[in-house]
Amino acid sequence: MPRYDFRCRECADTFEVSRPMSESGEPAPCPAGHADTVKLLTTVSVGGLSSGSRVPARAGGGGGGGGCCGGGCCG
Repeated sequence: MPRYDFRCRECADTFEVSRPMSESGEPAPCPAGHADTVKLLTTVSVGGLSSGSRVPARAGGGGGGGGCCGGGCCG
């Protein structure tokens, strides 16, 4: 079940709530009982690089990402 981060506007506490995606937009009271909370935007990293790693830049600077044509000029 997905977890969503919320922050209480009264006490500034940040907390997690596990709930179905269909209820992701529902309000969540903070653990201290305050009702004025806001859902935080979270990021997910899948297979990312370690903090010290960098992908070397290509010589020539071109992108060539692929897309529908495998990197060719589609028009």
